[in-house]
Parts: sequence; C-alpha cells; structure tokens
Amino acid sequence: MARKNGRDLPWRKTSSPYEIRLSEIMLQQTRVDTVILYYFRFLAKFSTIQALAAATLQEVLKAWEGLGYYSRARNIHRTANRIVRE
Repeated sequence: MARKNGRDLPWRKTSSPYEIRLSEIMLQQTRVDTVILYYFRFLAKFSTIQALAAATLQEVLKAWEGLGYYSRARNIHRTANRIVRE
C-alpha cells in the first residue's frame, strides 16, 4: 500500500510476495524509472513464480537484458525453481 506522500509505483499496489520481491531485486542499483518498464515486461512474460521457474535461464536473461547485474536474474530464476520444487 502506498503511503500518503509516496510515489505511485506499481509494486505498491500489489500484495503478491512474488511481485514485491521482483521489484526489490530489480531496484538494486537500478533507477526506479528504468525498473518500471522492465517490471511490467517481466511480469507479462513470467506472471507467476511457477512461470518463472518453468522458463529457461536463457529466457529469463533475455527478459532481463538491459537491466544489468545479470547475477540478479540468475538468482531469482534459481530461487523460483527451488520454491516450486520444495
């Protein structure tokens, strides 16, 4: 939930732990303006943690392309696989 004086950001409008965590990972060392566009594109392709886990690493890296720090993409993909598996 957005605070009264907070910016109107998409991840503040969801209660989905997946979507919130995705935004937190994307926002590490990346400007908010840049993240917003990638956030929507990534969720359009991988709308759930199950969809992310089912994707290949190459698909995830391609969707992440341009955000930099690709270890973040590899880690979120690895985490999604572990969550779905366990």
